[in-house]
Amino acid sequence: MDLKTRLTTLTMTILMGGALVPMAQAQYVGPSSQKTFTNVEQVTKNAKDDDPVALRGKLVRKVSNETYVFADETGEIQVEIDDKIFPKEPVDANTTVEIVGEMDKAIVGTSEVDVKAITIVR
Repeated sequence: MDLKTRLTTLTMTILMGGALVPMAQAQYVGPSSQKTFTNVEQVTKNAKDDDPVALRGKLVRKVSNETYVFADETGEIQVEIDDKIFPKEPVDANTTVEIVGEMDKAIVGTSEVDVKAITIVR
């Protein structure tokens, strides 16, 4: 392979490899005036679409694939938990969990919390 071909191949490899590297995303981590809802009653009465939610309670039943009913001392709400973030340890109706996500207000159908993180509380 001549020098020109080798340089062209090397340049293409570098350019294509760079396209595969994900871009880092910065996040704002300071204070916010946006309220985070911390119990089911607040969420069901006051939360708007995309409002942040942080709840502690139990998954009392599975409705369908990735859809559960979450309950705390103030009520119940449907939540969607992607299988990729569901804990590896068994979770049942007696397991206390913390979920963090955002409200997904439905125009038609059932509003639910779209869970971004779930942890088992020990």
